[in-house]
Amino acid sequence: MPLVALLTDDQAAPEARAVFDEIRAARGTDYVNNIWRALANDPKQLRMTWDQVRAVMGPGALDPLTKELIYLAVSAANNCEYCLHTHSHAARAKGMTDAMFAELMQVVLLASQTNRIAISLQVTVDDRYLAPAAAR
Repeated sequence: MPLVALLTDDQAAPEARAVFDEIRAARGTDYVNNIWRALANDPKQLRMTWDQVRAVMGPGALDPLTKELIYLAVSAANNCEYCLHTHSHAARAKGMTDAMFAELMQVVLLASQTNRIAISLQVTVDDRYLAPAAAR
């Protein structure tokens, strides 16, 4: 159960409805996800988050599927059920296969395990990895 109301278009402030309209236009759909409807309780936060999503998930050095796979990996590590479902849907729409998803989850599991080992053992970073990549 959400901790805030999932606002309908009629319940949302005009500033939030404007963001809803941008979401619909950008995605070519009339559907507005629940995360945006929850954020509509704070139109300023809704606007900031939508602008950041467009900037980060938009065109860049990484292709759209890679960005979705990274998002999925972080969502798995953070145990965000909502993000896992929505971004696995988005990744599948961008070409992720069942095999890719399974392998991604294996990488997440491995990284989680080895991260915990390194943290628990307080392993110091090798000097060769401390220098910026360009300096090597």
